[in-house]
Amino acid sequence: MDLLTRGMVYAGSLLMVFNVYNYVVYTRRLKEKWGKGQMILYVPVILLVMFLIGYLLVGFLGEPDLIVSGILFGGSIFVFIIFLVLKRITDQIRENERLEAQLAAMEYSNKTKTDFLSSMSHEMRTPLNAIIGLDTLLLRNQDLPQEAHDQADKIGISAHHLLELINNILDLNLIGEGKLELHEDEFSLHETLELVNAIIQNSCNEKGLEFQSRIIGDIDDYYMGDMLKLKRILINVLDNATKYTIPPGTVTFITEQTEASGDKRVLRFTVQDTGIGMDKDFLPNLFFPFTQGDSSSTTQFGGSGLSLALSNRIVELMDGSINVSSEKGIGSVFVITVTLHASDRKKTEDDLPQLKEEAEEKDILQGKHVLIVEDMEMNAEIVADLLEMEGMTSDWAQNGRIGVDMFSEKPPHTYDAILMDLRMPVMDGLEAARTIRSLDRADAKTVPIVALTANAFEEDVRNSLDAGMNEHLAKPVDADMLFNSLRWHFRNSTGI
Repeated sequence: MDLLTRGMVYAGSLLMVFNVYNYVVYTRRLKEKWGKGQMILYVPVILLVMFLIGYLLVGFLGEPDLIVSGILFGGSIFVFIIFLVLKRITDQIRENERLEAQLAAMEYSNKTKTDFLSSMSHEMRTPLNAIIGLDTLLLRNQDLPQEAHDQADKIGISAHHLLELINNILDLNLIGEGKLELHEDEFSLHETLELVNAIIQNSCNEKGLEFQSRIIGDIDDYYMGDMLKLKRILINVLDNATKYTIPPGTVTFITEQTEASGDKRVLRFTVQDTGIGMDKDFLPNLFFPFTQGDSSSTTQFGGSGLSLALSNRIVELMDGSINVSSEKGIGSVFVITVTLHASDRKKTEDDLPQLKEEAEEKDILQGKHVLIVEDMEMNAEIVADLLEMEGMTSDWAQNGRIGVDMFSEKPPHTYDAILMDLRMPVMDGLEAARTIRSLDRADAKTVPIVALTANAFEEDVRNSLDAGMNEHLAKPVDADMLFNSLRWHFRNSTGI
């Protein structure tokens, strides 16, 4: 029995030595994080050393019985278990801190990337706004010689292609960050298809291709979904088919509704071409950004390889898919399915008088007076010239502060609308809009304020609307889009 009791005491002593060593190492690891309070970390070490001395005194000088030796041995085991628990907690805290630091670094990286893209988008859109604006003015000049008109038209096509590339890059970034949102609005599919057909028909005519478009079976008159993104998908795929088809060739576009159950509507769009086709080995890579069949097609037909990648990702957001079959030298077939929702609205004869009324109101812009708040003189001059072409007059404010002063100093209803840039010195457009909305005068709440800015992110759109603006148009803005927006706001200027 004496051998057992002393063995337990000595084993406990050895375990306590191990505990003291571990606590010393543990204390040194924690010293830097505790700062001035680090002295308290030495208290457990001192206590453990005192316990160890007590163990040795009992073992060498005392006569421990089974109970005392058991308590001493159990105490060492207890201290060891406590150390393991503390070490596990500390390691978990360190891992959490590492993950938090990693997450913070990722968030900082994403914010830096977003800020960079936002800044670059703004810087690229600003000169594009001047190019497209001046090109629009040239194309509307009836005295422009035909050769110059054709050259200006090509400038416009190139500028719009560059704009599309910028938009695609931004949208791909938003999709990658999970920030691209689908909007649920009611729209007419017939009108959407007519617009898409008109664009592609014009492209095919210029290239000497035959374009065929037809609807198979019955489709609803109206749907609920994101019409703008659906239109963008269709134009991207059809434009791709047109681009890679050599005349004389054919591009065929078929629309059909394949499912109508409850509120769910599934549409299928088939785009078939007699173009150059693709190798079957390349098809799995088709929807990766910046990928194309071969370098020779890039040189011959141009393109960035972004439009199909973007279309595929948007289709996935719309609970759909894009399937492709192709044969080199024969052509390609793209089958697009998207999920929309049913609308209660049906096409009636009442729609026709509405269209007639809108036609009769085409001169509603005549005589309107607009305040342009823009810090760049060239952009302001281009917008003023565009407005003047439609019979409108304008004043120019060089920043938000001047814009607020000009609006507040003029009699109520002097300005029929305000076109507001966002990034400006002294006072930006958001603050200027909020200030105007807060003025105590009759027209402060009802005057249409339209953001006309190179800030194109969806966050920018929300910020504009939250500041009290009626609409957000990203530069460079198509002249017809701007005029149609102003017409709508002039007819519906009843406040926000």
